[in-house]
Amino acid sequence: MNERPNAQVFRGECHCGELKFEATATPEVLVDCNCTLCRRISPLWGHMHKSDFRVIRDESTIEYVQGDRTLTLHTCGKCGCTTHWEGIAPASDGVGVNFRMCEPEVLGLFRIRKFDGADTWKFID
Repeated sequence: MNERPNAQVFRGECHCGELKFEATATPEVLVDCNCTLCRRISPLWGHMHKSDFRVIRDESTIEYVQGDRTLTLHTCGKCGCTTHWEGIAPASDGVGVNFRMCEPEVLGLFRIRKFDGADTWKFID
C-alpha cells in the first residue's frame, strides 16, 4: 500500500459518465461493508464531511432512501452505478463516496477495511 496523499482531489464517475464527483478529503480507510445493501452493490466507501464532496448531477439520478431512513443513496438512472450516499438525519453532515467510481490506481492509495454491517456493526479485519 502506498502512502496516502495529504491534499488531493479524488475524481470519479459512473460508467456512462452522467454522474461525476470530486472529493477533497482523504479518508482514513475505504470501507467494504457486508450489509444487505452493500453486499449487492459492492462499493468501497470513503467517509467524509459533505463540504468535502461535490457532485454534478442530471435528471437521470435516482435517489433511494434505505430502510432505517438515515441515508439516501444516489445512483445513475442510465447505467445503474451508485456513486455516493448522503446522511439525512437532522444533524447529519456525512457523505459516503463510492471510491470504486475512481480510477483503479486510486484504490491502491488506501487501506481497505471489512465492516460487518450485517450483524455486529464492527470492523472484522
